[in-house]
Amino acid sequence: MSTSDDAVPAKAMAEVEGRVRTLCLRHAERLPFHGWHHVSFVRDKAAEFARCNGAEVSVVRAAALVHDVNYLVRRNSAAAEGSGLRRAILAGAGVTPSVIDWVDALVDEAEMRTRHRDISLEAQALSDADTLFKALPVTPVVLAHRYLAENGVSLRELADKIVGEQRGVHDSGFYFYSPAAAASYSRWATANLELWQCIRESLDDPTVERLLTAVG
Repeated sequence: MSTSDDAVPAKAMAEVEGRVRTLCLRHAERLPFHGWHHVSFVRDKAAEFARCNGAEVSVVRAAALVHDVNYLVRRNSAAAEGSGLRRAILAGAGVTPSVIDWVDALVDEAEMRTRHRDISLEAQALSDADTLFKALPVTPVVLAHRYLAENGVSLRELADKIVGEQRGVHDSGFYFYSPAAAASYSRWATANLELWQCIRESLDDPTVERLLTAVG
């Protein structure tokens, strides 16, 4: 693939962004966690990481914009389930078929539950941005309850998902691919995983279970 910064021209990029933003705002009640606030954060950080690692910035930016449209297709779903909507948004914005294929593939490649050490530079940039959102110290405090509501999962299910998907990549040394991101944010990631491990353990305490039942 080309490594220039115009695989997705500015006009097409603006159209992709407009379409995704419109969808996010129209369905804001369905997307309290994965709404425009999440998409725009991932877009900005993914582009930043892409500029640093030499990836195709425009492709990473487009992928960041459409990476979570699967949550409009089905609650609590994998990225692959958004492929049809993702492709439709990109095609409607005038993105070329080959770049649509590229974007669609790298969204799946960057997904936390399946990613590995040797993913592409573009997938690394997208993954680091999305992973950073998960590791932000404010996320479990301000946004975790929104994830529960959006996806119809229990606190235990969320804790199992976070620890189950993230502990292995963290311990294997590629929680973040960017050395700069790892240097800046690994402490947050470690603390976040420890918190969710503690949450999971606390849910096995009958007294905690009664407390949660009492507060609804």
